[in-house]
Amino acid sequence: MPDHRFIHVTSAGELVPVPTLSKALSLARRSGFAWLDFSSPTLEDLTHLVLPLGLNFLSIEDCLDENQIPKIDFYPKYAFILFNAFSHNRGKLSIREADLFIGSNFLVTVNCRGDGDTRMAQGAERVAELDPAGLRRGPARLLHIVLDQLVDRKSEALESLEEKLERAEESILSDPPKFRPESLLHLRRDLIAVRRSLFHEREILMKIVRGDCPYIPEKSLPLFKDVYDHLAKFLELTETLRDTVNNLMEMHMSVLNNRMAASANATNATVRRLTFITTIFMPLTLLTGIGGMSEWSMMTGPHNWKIAYPVFLLAMVVLGLISYSLLKRFEKKDPR
Repeated sequence: MPDHRFIHVTSAGELVPVPTLSKALSLARRSGFAWLDFSSPTLEDLTHLVLPLGLNFLSIEDCLDENQIPKIDFYPKYAFILFNAFSHNRGKLSIREADLFIGSNFLVTVNCRGDGDTRMAQGAERVAELDPAGLRRGPARLLHIVLDQLVDRKSEALESLEEKLERAEESILSDPPKFRPESLLHLRRDLIAVRRSLFHEREILMKIVRGDCPYIPEKSLPLFKDVYDHLAKFLELTETLRDTVNNLMEMHMSVLNNRMAASANATNATVRRLTFITTIFMPLTLLTGIGGMSEWSMMTGPHNWKIAYPVFLLAMVVLGLISYSLLKRFEKKDPR
């Protein structure tokens, strides 16, 4: 169910909830400004803002379009900011759109997806209640609070991604065969999405800090400079995490290759030993075959077996020793 909130921020900086949109706008025309927070709105809900606030219908469509990138657009009566909110729940990164309209006497926040957006607005409201002096300056201070809340939540999502990378590294080192490399591919995909969002959001803050937005007074610019610094830091962290993903993928392949090489070396050593033994016994097997035939008795005489067979056995031992010595010598010359 939609959970829209209409708040009149008085000239003293107090937040006073009002029941209807028209009431909030009427009070804002007299003093202070209006904060209009929409959660999961329909096109009809947002269309009601076109005439009283002078919003462009293209901005309304951007609020309901899920395939937009962060941006800031300037119009005659307001500025439109499209930002992203990050969350990381149950091992899955979620990027939700948050849209903001700021004018001389109003701030509109539009959260199009889920209950988490409502909690974000409530968090901004709690912070705003603690700074009535800042709210007396106009909606720019409230805009800063909302953006600051969004950026702070980005750090939580990045920390979750960083922890997943640490667990992946431990898994690679402890049990490489059971590690699932596709998890690194999912992480890299999430980091690419995060980087794309942070890059455009940093451009938004750069334009604000530069003084391009006429609805943010010069005295409030240092506040947005702080938000810009946080975004720049998160963007740098994202680049570092992307490099870490690539390094982990290379490390996983290296560990697997090392294990396969060790297994291959062990197999080669076993085959080499078996070949060594077979080579020694091949001539002995030949002699045994000849000695077992009746021609041997015919050659030595049937009455000389007591001498002939011991000599035959001695010759086999000598031949085996000679074969062993020759193979060892060849092995020393070519140890591969």
